[in-house]
Amino acid sequence: MIDKRKTVIITGASRGIGHATARLFLERGWQIITCSREEAPPECGRDRNWTVHIATDLANSESLAHFIRQANAALGDQPLHGLVNNAGMSPKSEFNERLGCLNGDIEAWKDVFDLNLYAPLKLSRGFAAALHRGAGAIVNVTSIAGHKIHPFAGSAYSISKAALSAMTREMAQEFAALNVRVNAVAPGEIETDMVQPEYEVLIPRIPLDRMGTAADVAGSIYYLCSDDASYVTGTEVWVTGGQHLF
Repeated sequence: MIDKRKTVIITGASRGIGHATARLFLERGWQIITCSREEAPPECGRDRNWTVHIATDLANSESLAHFIRQANAALGDQPLHGLVNNAGMSPKSEFNERLGCLNGDIEAWKDVFDLNLYAPLKLSRGFAAALHRGAGAIVNVTSIAGHKIHPFAGSAYSISKAALSAMTREMAQEFAALNVRVNAVAPGEIETDMVQPEYEVLIPRIPLDRMGTAADVAGSIYYLCSDDASYVTGTEVWVTGGQHLF
């Protein structure tokens, strides 16, 4: 049973930005409910604030619906204070080639949009009542690639992230009636498994002259969920080291 400490749901929590975000919320004393395609490592279950982890394929409607039911059951009638829609995918060809509008399987675009756009929408709807009880916040993880042509990110990924940015604005207006804030963070070049060695050529385009870390993004996500951002909604925070300026 969830107690009076603040609670956040984080998707895609097994690695990269999602895992760094989960660790930060734990360090700040929040309870977390997480999901990823994999089971949580055994050591994570030893943290008293790591309340529930549910192995989930968010691109699958039945698996996503199961996660919503299980997480809401864990919450009971307690409030939810944050929802971090972090899970996403950016498919490449078998030769690690960027997939644009002229190449690649159109059906693969549907998979990308199911995870990168429709899953955040379904999750936000599914936890709306709990977020209303907690006067909570939703943070969608978008991307610099959703705002300008990226040399390595595929078209389906970039367009899905552009759509998620637009949806963040729409959600902010609608969820305000529930006293729920909705914002986004737009990472640039972040050192995660998604980043390949060829990304090094992009560093000269970054004013801070380095790639970001997952912890850099996690800090911005935490801020948007915290009381310090209680009057912030409909905003997209750039976490790019200044790369978005060019």
